[in-house]
Amino acid sequence: MMLPAQRNRNFMQLCWVVPALEAAIEHWVKFSGAGPFFVFESLHFEDGIYRGVPADIAPCRAAIGQFGDMQIELVEQTGDGTGLWGEIVPKGQLGFHHAGLYCTDYAAERAAYLDAGNAMVFEGLMMGAKTCYIDTVQTLGFMIELITANPVAAHVFQQFHEASIGWDGRDPIRTLG
Repeated sequence: MMLPAQRNRNFMQLCWVVPALEAAIEHWVKFSGAGPFFVFESLHFEDGIYRGVPADIAPCRAAIGQFGDMQIELVEQTGDGTGLWGEIVPKGQLGFHHAGLYCTDYAAERAAYLDAGNAMVFEGLMMGAKTCYIDTVQTLGFMIELITANPVAAHVFQQFHEASIGWDGRDPIRTLG
């Protein structure tokens, strides 16, 4: 059995659940220089399974900005109930949620985390490729998101990175064109 620590160690994204998306973006821009942030008014997954039950991802708005080589993701819960986001951070509060790994071998990464005794929280298709959130809260204090490396995600992630190069802090909130 290969342990997760023996596999992909390159976190490429850190995610916080935030009470108000625009205020969180403003804070990150002002105090870290991260950005610009690309806002997604609603996230949806195809063929989603939450804790073994067919379901879409918990309702939310999200924004992703670049901070060097690291993506900073901010998520504002918009729905009621616990769901993926509220399992760690209650609605209306601020807290660290997950670290993301971009996986060239999604199946092996997934198996390594599950074989190590971690539970699958949510899995579905994002941009046509498998993405999941694994419960590593007891061992790491946050969840792990696995993202299948694919051409669509690579293109979107490249847009985030390119927008950050030489960015002067203007127009911190954007949408993908």
